[in-house]
Amino acid sequence: MTTLILQLPARERPGYPTQPGAELTYATSSDGLTVGLSGHAGFAALPRTDDVVAVVPPTELSWHLITVPRAPVARLRAALGGILEDHLLDDDEQVHLALAPDARPGGSGWVAATHGPWLGAHITALEQAGHRVTRVVPSAWPSDVPAGHFFQGPGDDGPASAAWLALSDNTGVTCLRLDSALARARHAAWVTRATKWTALPASATAAERWLGAAVQVCPENEALLRASRSPWNLRQFAWAPRTRGTQWLRDAWALARTPQWRPLRWGLAALLGVQVLGLNLYAWQQRQHLQRQQAAIVDLLRASHPQVRAVLDAPVQMQRETELLRASAGRTGSSDLEPLLGAAARAWPDGLAPAQNLRYEPGRLQVSAAGWTPQQLAQFGDRIRQTGGSAESADGQVVVTLSKTAAGGAP
Repeated sequence: MTTLILQLPARERPGYPTQPGAELTYATSSDGLTVGLSGHAGFAALPRTDDVVAVVPPTELSWHLITVPRAPVARLRAALGGILEDHLLDDDEQVHLALAPDARPGGSGWVAATHGPWLGAHITALEQAGHRVTRVVPSAWPSDVPAGHFFQGPGDDGPASAAWLALSDNTGVTCLRLDSALARARHAAWVTRATKWTALPASATAAERWLGAAVQVCPENEALLRASRSPWNLRQFAWAPRTRGTQWLRDAWALARTPQWRPLRWGLAALLGVQVLGLNLYAWQQRQHLQRQQAAIVDLLRASHPQVRAVLDAPVQMQRETELLRASAGRTGSSDLEPLLGAAARAWPDGLAPAQNLRYEPGRLQVSAAGWTPQQLAQFGDRIRQTGGSAESADGQVVVTLSKTAAGGAP
């Protein structure tokens, strides 16, 4: 599955317009580890993929460490807004909040805040252009491993004209312009820390001048790829993805094809392969067993009836030849009249007069049961079943049949 990663542009200062720009920086990746296509394009020219990840610039997010309220899901957003009311610059209805993926009620957790209409305008514009945004991630987020990234952020001459630093650690994410007084004040404390420093190509010179040391240059597409691996998803609450029906199935299929699920896919494929191999082996063993049984039946037929030359259906031919031998020896079989009469005589109900009429067909003896009581019919049927036969009554008649082994007791 190919993922399209988009860099959302920062809001312009000082007007804060919420309409998205004409072009976006993008990168694609099929495995989450390497970059495929990359460049700048308008919405209509962006590559079409199953998975779209939008990256929020660090200047558009503020980070707040709070005690996560114990509130129902439906009221969690309102509870977060109440806690952060004194820490947010905009009105609550203008702010979009997102809770950390590992946050638990009653414990400490990070909350990301951004301008809601600005984020919503970009998501809406992308989806109207046919790019369904599955995740919105920050380009920098709180982490136990300190990292500093230099980039071109909003300045006095335009939306991306000044060198900025985004420093993330376990205390949050701090964004400062390198030429600001606060950045100069914190310079001595920050440059001495064990921090991984990276910079976009356009900011590398300013970064090395500020650090006084070389910095790792990170192209825009690599920075987007790194951000796409963030555990965060800012699409929560009002901007949570709404998936129903077939869209839910498509999202589930897209998620299953992501690199994180590759070990599970391999495991399922291996399990399926073992199952198929095992079933084929079992089927082969059963075929071998069946062939041995068929060969044994054919050998028995030829040993018992050597006059049979061509074997087409061994069980049927065995039965036919056995019946011929029985008939030639003058012995009765289960389908003859004598065993059927003997079984009916032994099962005849007590005190009942002899049968008025009989009808015989090979294997069946029909006896008139006119005037029989239900008790007599039940008694007759029970006695017939004790001899290994069966008796069925209908329309004043009882039909007697015998199994092949029931004729042994016939007189």
